[in-house]
Amino acid sequence: MVKTNHPSHITLLDGGMGRELLRKGAPFQQPEWSALSLMEAPELVRKTHESFAAAGSDILTTSNYAVVPFHIGEKRFSNEGAKLTALSGQLGRQTASAYGCKVAGSIPPLFGSYRPDLFIPERAPALLKIIVDALSPYVDLWLAETTSSIHEAQAVAQALSDDDRPLWISFTLLDGEESQDKTPRLRSNEEVTSAVISAIELGVSAILFNCSQPEVMSPAIDTAINQLKRLKFDLPIGVYANAFPVMQKNALANSTMQAIRQELDPSGYLDFVDTWCQLGATIIGGCCGIGPEHIATLSERLKTK
Repeated sequence: MVKTNHPSHITLLDGGMGRELLRKGAPFQQPEWSALSLMEAPELVRKTHESFAAAGSDILTTSNYAVVPFHIGEKRFSNEGAKLTALSGQLGRQTASAYGCKVAGSIPPLFGSYRPDLFIPERAPALLKIIVDALSPYVDLWLAETTSSIHEAQAVAQALSDDDRPLWISFTLLDGEESQDKTPRLRSNEEVTSAVISAIELGVSAILFNCSQPEVMSPAIDTAINQLKRLKFDLPIGVYANAFPVMQKNALANSTMQAIRQELDPSGYLDFVDTWCQLGATIIGGCCGIGPEHIATLSERLKTK
């Protein structure tokens, strides 16, 4: 089955690979998380990509998010990291070619999601080079995911300074009680306005927000678009939220199996998406807990608009 191009101006991403792999029966445990599927059941990774492509995704993101030393260990990453990352690129490209999608190369958090305090700038260039070199033959664009600080974004941009493909930076935001001052902030506590300025300086092709609760996305979108207007600069804004409860500031992503909010079923998630699109977001998808059924609902709504 070959997917037709989206008729709307919205670019539709995929959803959360991890939970869908788990639902399909892939091997799954902490701390390896989704990386274990690449190691032991790559066919299920391909089938999960197919589920999102068939649901209507325009872009598939490679499944190497957990292929970093933080998740698979220093020794295993040294021995297998490049091979596993390349495999994620191959699986993404195979599916994208069959369905007429593009492939986004995932640049994951190197030292743990949501923890800018654990970022080690001295180690980042060598780790990023392994990821970029392994994915480079397979991707159409780069997607830095769950970026917690401006420093992390700068490191990724530097690693890709000689690559002419688009770079999309996706920031993760403070949510829950930590976001109650109404000023959208990254998990580093830096304001979204500062992140937008930095993104422009780094020459990114899109600014996104991901892996935070849907409730904090609208203020971030509004703030980012207003900042771009003030600077007389035009960049696409994107969102792919998670379905997790609030993640506390000292949380380590994937250290435990998080619950999924039942109210964020496809219809519930669509309510948020409608608002994001009205605010001006043009790249939409889902993160942890958002599955192919959500993407199918979004695709149907976007195609009928």
